Amino acid sequence: MSMVVLHDYWRSSASYRVRIALALKGVAYDQVEHDLRTGAQRQPDYLALAPHGLVPALEVDGMVLIESPAILEWIEARWPRPPLLPADPFEAATVRAMAALIACDIHPIANLRVLDRLRGEFGASDAQVRDWIVHWITQGFAALEPLIARHGGLFAFGDAPTLADCYLVPQVYNAERFGVDLVAHPRLRTVAAAAATLPAFARAHPQAQPGAAA
Repeated sequence: MSMVVLHDYWRSSASYRVRIALALKGVAYDQVEHDLRTGAQRQPDYLALAPHGLVPALEVDGMVLIESPAILEWIEARWPRPPLLPADPFEAATVRAMAALIACDIHPIANLRVLDRLRGEFGASDAQVRDWIVHWITQGFAALEPLIARHGGLFAFGDAPTLADCYLVPQVYNAERFGVDLVAHPRLRTVAAAAATLPAFARAHPQAQPGAAA
């Protein structure tokens, strides 16, 4: 049995993705929290594990993996059941593309360090930062909605959770935090509601994590 340790922060959407995948696979793991609000991810002991100073990082039997897309692909290869990627190469690429809309086009420009720079270096107000977040989430969801309509069933691709849902559900959580209007995205909302009924998604939810704010 592998010893699995997830370094995360309860409200990190990238960590949330990994928690969902591990829960769907039924993989037991220990958690080490690094509070991003206090800069714990930049402490020397953590940087020795994860030189980029970000969460999540996954320790497995003395090895360390960083960056959630790489971690999720490794989890899929290491624990292939239940599958989070379709067997068909075109369908698998479609799921990866849906995930990349979030991982590449939304998340990197609306994460904490970008928002801190907008505030600190460019003097953006809280209202301007919120507008920035809402703009990029809305743009990304506008592209994702027709893909879900084309390929989705109960979930973003078909009727079982895939890697696309591991990315989508945390991004919906972020959207709701910042008051993004999701009325124009009915399929996306339906998928998030379906995921909320599954125990694996409930276990991975930020409010179910150690250190979560009351």
